[in-house]
Amino acid sequence: MSLMKRPNVPVFLFLAVVSAPFSVHAQTLSPNQQFAREIYKELVEINTVTPTGDTAKAAEAMAARLRAAGFAGSDVQVFNPAPRKGNLVARLHGTGARKPILLMAHIDVVEAKREDWSVDPFKLLEKDGYFYGRGSGDDKFMAATFVANMIRYKQEGYQPDRDIILLLETDEEILDFNAVGVQWMLKNHRDLIDAEFALNEGGGVGLKNGKALRNSVQTTEKVPVNYSFEVKNSGGHSSLPTKDNAIYHLAEGLARLSKYDFPVVLNDTTRAWLEQAAPLEDPQIGAAMNSVASGRPDPAAVARLSAMPAYNAQLRTTCVATMLEAGHAFNALPQRAQATVNCRVLPGEPVEEVEKTLIRVVDDDKVSVTPTWTHVYSKPSPLKPEIMQAVEKVTAEFWPGIPVIPTMSTGATDGSFLRNAGIPTYGTSGLAGDIDDVRSHGKDERVLIKSFNDGQEYLYRLVKVLSSGK
Repeated sequence: MSLMKRPNVPVFLFLAVVSAPFSVHAQTLSPNQQFAREIYKELVEINTVTPTGDTAKAAEAMAARLRAAGFAGSDVQVFNPAPRKGNLVARLHGTGARKPILLMAHIDVVEAKREDWSVDPFKLLEKDGYFYGRGSGDDKFMAATFVANMIRYKQEGYQPDRDIILLLETDEEILDFNAVGVQWMLKNHRDLIDAEFALNEGGGVGLKNGKALRNSVQTTEKVPVNYSFEVKNSGGHSSLPTKDNAIYHLAEGLARLSKYDFPVVLNDTTRAWLEQAAPLEDPQIGAAMNSVASGRPDPAAVARLSAMPAYNAQLRTTCVATMLEAGHAFNALPQRAQATVNCRVLPGEPVEEVEKTLIRVVDDDKVSVTPTWTHVYSKPSPLKPEIMQAVEKVTAEFWPGIPVIPTMSTGATDGSFLRNAGIPTYGTSGLAGDIDDVRSHGKDERVLIKSFNDGQEYLYRLVKVLSSGK
């Protein structure tokens, strides 16, 4: 939409457009799109790698954006619970007719080494219809979009019937291990973020061959658990080898684990996901999904889905070796061999049973299996008609005909902490991405530019529907 057709465009948005570097793309962007892109670029280009980056700098940068747009005093606050760690809370006041809605996004990212990438991971690059950059999808798209949309509501003079609260939090990528992110906020400033429900990452629009298939709403997630597999040995000189070798014991145990599949266990969310997504798939895959969802699956159907990582992870608990360490010298028999095994446990499945299964599968009493860290379990958020109907309404405006499907995240988010604090949390971003090209946490993370623009508007409209009482 051109500026001439928008007489009420805020001055700061107008200046952002006319002062932007000339490009073909800039000429076709609306003021709101251009402004969101500038916030996105600023946020991506602040290094917020969880252990070494600076989320405090990112939080302050976003606070400056909000203050410049008219958020004042206690309506925008930055908290620094540790050096280089920052959490931001901003509030747009409504009439108070209903309890607030919380918009949450994390601003920390996983490591990205320049030598591993084909582009600079900490420069937002526009190339071939994509935005490239670490965190471009996970999760700075949502963080930048929420900031831009909060400013847009403010400039429009929008008064919702409930407060809209924004929380940008740190350390999600390590599941708030040091309790300086969302846990710190819940413990120290619960009053600032208390809400009837929250919108978070975890759900998006799945594309296949460029066509939208479904819009997922995350209502539950697996529980990450780390185990240490360790073998100790007296060692000796490498010129006098024996069969009793720590590395061999560990390697053989891991090989047995690699061949093992946990049993298929469905819950209400995963069964609904299989049933509702089946008609959108290749007929053979769809038939396999229906067979598994029936509760009396054909073994061939289970095998077909198990061979597909994204589907396999929906069906069962998974455990995989992720790190190895062994030996102390090239000419010495190893005195120790250790592996880290990362499990993603189905919600509600006893962690103790997973440990027993691992010990049984390894089948070697020289390999100790020890849990080293367990994330929190949270019950699924209820499928509230108010929320699901709002998502369905806005989805139909962007992707007519695709279903809205509840989903279980195979990864983990900080939504589990909110759920356990009594704040139901729903993962929905409106960000469309190829289901066969998932690059979060990987090389050359990227987001379709069109998806960025659509997702921004999707979240703008969805929050308005959920906060207007209409």
